[in-house]
Amino acid sequence: MGVTGGIAAYKSVQVARDLTRLGATVDVVLTHSAQKFVTPLSFSGVTGRPALTDLFSAEGAALHIRLGREADVVCVAPATADFLARAAQGRADDLICTTLLATRAPVVLCPAMNDRMFSHPQVQANLAHLRDHLHYTIAGPADGALAVGEGEGPGRMIEPWQIEEHIGRALEASGPLIGRKVLVTAGPTREPLDPVRYLGNRSSGRMGYAIAQAAWRRGAHVTLVSGPSSLAPPEGVDFVPVETAMQMREAVLGLVANTDVNVFSAAVADFRPSNPHATKVKRADAGGEMIVTLEANPDIAADTVLVRKSGSLSVGFALETNDLISNAAKKLVSKQFDLLVANDATEPGAGFEVSTNKVTILSTDGEPEELPLMTKDAVAEELLDRVCAHLARRS
Repeated sequence: MGVTGGIAAYKSVQVARDLTRLGATVDVVLTHSAQKFVTPLSFSGVTGRPALTDLFSAEGAALHIRLGREADVVCVAPATADFLARAAQGRADDLICTTLLATRAPVVLCPAMNDRMFSHPQVQANLAHLRDHLHYTIAGPADGALAVGEGEGPGRMIEPWQIEEHIGRALEASGPLIGRKVLVTAGPTREPLDPVRYLGNRSSGRMGYAIAQAAWRRGAHVTLVSGPSSLAPPEGVDFVPVETAMQMREAVLGLVANTDVNVFSAAVADFRPSNPHATKVKRADAGGEMIVTLEANPDIAADTVLVRKSGSLSVGFALETNDLISNAAKKLVSKQFDLLVANDATEPGAGFEVSTNKVTILSTDGEPEELPLMTKDAVAEELLDRVCAHLARRS
């Protein structure tokens, strides 16, 4: 991990810490300018390894050669305008640049600078060269608050969790999802009673968001169609926000014919008010009761059966309160899913508004597989392992 001289370097300490806690061995290289903002000791404290600063160091082989050979991925965060210029020119005047010349590992660069500097034609030309000719990943920058007194604009370094996702994707050198198009639906839908009130459910969208992020990390091109959620959109995915079941249906039908994997994890409302009011219903006008007539919403997953891409794989979800396996098995067949994830809403730690889930995975070619209680991120990985196994068998 390279750190260059910008105020965003304070975020890099968090990145190094997170990667280490995830099990990575992190060697941090700081430029002379970076040490004006953060100290080597900070990185040594979070990685358990000495931070590196000296180009002219040898441990058997020259240090930059060892770092380049051992690296599975190289990430530079922040990547300043000066560093981008030197990297684009193939300079070898510090430990980071020489390591880049010595490595054949994937490289992730996270630009950070003032928006006026970022928009300069020379900076853009350097980025284009690094991306198009050297095939480095350019992660960011974001559009937001810059250093104090510099206002807002494109140039802000992306957040630590986003950098970590880009590093994760860079580590996926192969796999059945590389280059595949994946569609994920997530979250609840809201069906309006009037301009203020709606019918909905307690889905947070966390399960679908975890699947979308994990699929992108595995190299897929991911589109997430999501109902209202307080979660930040996953990094790297195409995000399509919707509100009602009808809006979700329209978005999904416009995409499903071209996707290789479809994951229907949204908690779509089964019914909607037949005649939503154009203005807010006043309690005084409603009297002692309010009667709402409901009509059925479309079954989005079922409506896609005839238009799904030939050879694509589809995954359904079934949230039940009784007869979990029998109800899920019926849904697996009736909606022509290849896999179905079933969970019991009454099970402690599963269902809505929690970060964990306890699921059983059904398939068309095997017995139901019950998984233990685990985080929804872990469930997403387990599910994608089975999706990848199906794709590998087909190809």
